[in-house]
Amino acid sequence: MNPPSLALWVGIDVSKDFLDVHVRPTDTAFRVANDEAGIAALVARLQPLAPAGLVLEATGGYEIPVVAALASAGLAPAVVNPRQARRFAEGVGRLAKTDPLDAAVLAHFAEAVRPEARPVPDAEARALGDLLARRRQLVQMRVSEQHRLPTAAGAIRQGIQDHIDYLDRQIKRIEKELAAAVQASPAWRARDELLQSVPGVGPQVSRTLLAELPELGSTSGRQLSALCGLAPFNRDSGRRRGPRSIYGGRSHVRAALYQAALVAMRWNTLLQGVYQGLLARGKAKKVALIAVARRLLVILNALVRNGSPWQEKLAVGT
Repeated sequence: MNPPSLALWVGIDVSKDFLDVHVRPTDTAFRVANDEAGIAALVARLQPLAPAGLVLEATGGYEIPVVAALASAGLAPAVVNPRQARRFAEGVGRLAKTDPLDAAVLAHFAEAVRPEARPVPDAEARALGDLLARRRQLVQMRVSEQHRLPTAAGAIRQGIQDHIDYLDRQIKRIEKELAAAVQASPAWRARDELLQSVPGVGPQVSRTLLAELPELGSTSGRQLSALCGLAPFNRDSGRRRGPRSIYGGRSHVRAALYQAALVAMRWNTLLQGVYQGLLARGKAKKVALIAVARRLLVILNALVRNGSPWQEKLAVGT
């Protein structure tokens, strides 16, 4: 039995078939299957420990059932970017890589960094995220086929065109399912209307934010900018003052906001002014667009928090 004052930190390495677990500072390690029975056994074993922190890596979806089960049991897991965990491992001299070693690194990461647990998307949000991911895949396939079309000939060209037509139909079907999913939820429908009230924000941007940024409206604009990879990082050393640059974060959300910023350059007077003002100060166009995307995110966060639609005169102060 651990002393009551001993803080425990848990790392879980997730693979398709197994969950490798490491607990610091007791160095307890064990493995369970990544299935319903294994996850239930994991929760039953961790609940009495009441860990101070628990970290998993994002692994393309294999972690979702585990995270949902841990969160519903009140264990508040933090899901981190695998690149962040790998660089931490390199920083502490852990160059070897196996599943048990990765679990130990994640436990050490939990103890040293103490990442904040994020809200776990519910089943509806995960379903919406899956639809959005599938739409992105179909769009990428269509773009690839469209690039091949000009240099193809004969039967190959016709086959490519038939595939493009098929992809068009699939994308339209997915978009109908996305619209139906949003309309079926009163909370999502209200939030979708708030988001799309802002000139420059369309259905795909709104749905991406609904599915992949559940923190919108419940935290600060500065924190959201960091979550989405829109917060510039300093690169200074000694007397050198390096250029600020963005890095990491939720790439799909950042891409959606960047596209919204491009559209806003034509239709949103307030954001047009922000963009032109930055250009007048000598900022590069891409830097100015990123700043507009960040300002747009802050505005959207305020609208959702306050429950009020877009009004340009009110958005000036955000």
